[in-house]
Amino acid sequence: MVSGSGARGVSVTVYRRRRWAVTLSVLSTLVVASVAATALFGSRSASRSSSRSSGRTIAAPRAQLPRTGARDTGVGSLLRPGSDPSVLPGPLLIADRGNNRLLEIDPMGRTLWTFPRPGDLAPGQTFNIPDDAFFTPDGQHIIVTQEDDFVVSLIDMRAHRIVWRYGMPGVHGSGPDRLWNPDDAIVLPNGEVLTADIKNCRLVIIPAGAHAPRQVYGRVGRCRHAPPARFGSPNGAFPMRNGHLLVTEINGDWVDEIDLAGHVYFSTHPPLIRYPSDTNEVGPDEYLTVDSAKAGAIETFDHQGRLLWRYAPPGADHLDKPSLAKPLPNGDIIANDDNNHRVIVVDPSTNRIVWQYGHTGAPGTGPGWLNTPDGMDFAPPHSLAATIPGPTP
Repeated sequence: MVSGSGARGVSVTVYRRRRWAVTLSVLSTLVVASVAATALFGSRSASRSSSRSSGRTIAAPRAQLPRTGARDTGVGSLLRPGSDPSVLPGPLLIADRGNNRLLEIDPMGRTLWTFPRPGDLAPGQTFNIPDDAFFTPDGQHIIVTQEDDFVVSLIDMRAHRIVWRYGMPGVHGSGPDRLWNPDDAIVLPNGEVLTADIKNCRLVIIPAGAHAPRQVYGRVGRCRHAPPARFGSPNGAFPMRNGHLLVTEINGDWVDEIDLAGHVYFSTHPPLIRYPSDTNEVGPDEYLTVDSAKAGAIETFDHQGRLLWRYAPPGADHLDKPSLAKPLPNGDIIANDDNNHRVIVVDPSTNRIVWQYGHTGAPGTGPGWLNTPDGMDFAPPHSLAATIPGPTP
């Protein structure tokens, strides 16, 4: 022990006092910063909640989940600066089309799972151009459409293997085990696979493990709007909460609600849309679609085609051929902005991007980078199959 008397003792005592003063100063700064951050995020959440309850931007208010106030700290290079990871309900699966891979990331942008790794593909097997990917109802598999490779693949997540495939890679057709630009395949509760078959102008239902359709809606070569007998290049058939399907037709800008018996409940034009893509249900009489154009847009509308909300920003944050948008539990909208090489979350109450993975306008392969992302789903229990199971044939 050093006493407080003498030159050396005075020096040590002063040093200790100064160190204690610095410690108190740092602690005070941290407390003030914490209070300021809480106030900032609290006011933002209150503002979002107030805007939704007014109904000015979205017709039907949706449930607002509490935000953690977490920010992109520690992994700043993986997300766009200012991204708020708390807007995502859980891990996100991305079909990274231009990189020929599937990628699962956490809300901070950290990679959790990829396919294919070296050795995942069997000799002679390919995995090209994955454009949509959804978890199966059991959460153990992923169904992938490889639109421009003309196949649908089922992947066992744990085994890292393709365990079933419909179609022949690189060969299009309309007979058994053939497709022509399949899109948005989903696995129904009974294990059957439903997919839109764009250039064959039909929807097909394929029994589990089979190589021929059990049910076909539409007619090959008759690509015009006359559901359920004909469809104009359908690019999505998404499940609805009432057990029906919401079908998007590219030709003529149509969205249809139909059931598996072929009954049509409504057909409407999403407003201001040139190339509708992957329309899905937000809530009662509220539907979400994107305009997959060079100057793209995201919007919600009702069954009469009335616009409820639209996001089509000019300038640096403009959309470039977005392909899919989905509602989040907190009321935000997540979307693939394909040709901008990013996945974004938009707050409809402010029309601002609050989360982004990928670098705007710049493709890449490393952590934090994408190349033409074209599909996405959340891991269970927030997956499409877990939240809207789909019809049972």
